[in-house]
Amino acid sequence: MEKLLSILKSIRDDIDFENETKLIDDGILDSFDIVSIVAELCEEYDVTITVDMLEPENFNSAEAMLALVEKLLDEE
Repeated sequence: MEKLLSILKSIRDDIDFENETKLIDDGILDSFDIVSIVAELCEEYDVTITVDMLEPENFNSAEAMLALVEKLLDEE
């Protein structure tokens, strides 16, 4: 989780990723943020996040993003 939080903070250091659970639903992250996050996650964890995975529930919280990455890593 620390690695993920570090990545997220490098993209948007003004957001409390540890406690926020509605990053998409509340409009805290915009489409440019998501593109940046997806690119960083793919590079850092060597996973592929496809368009069909770009659902709000996968990006509403740091926990959801970590769950997505872990699921992708388990599939390899």
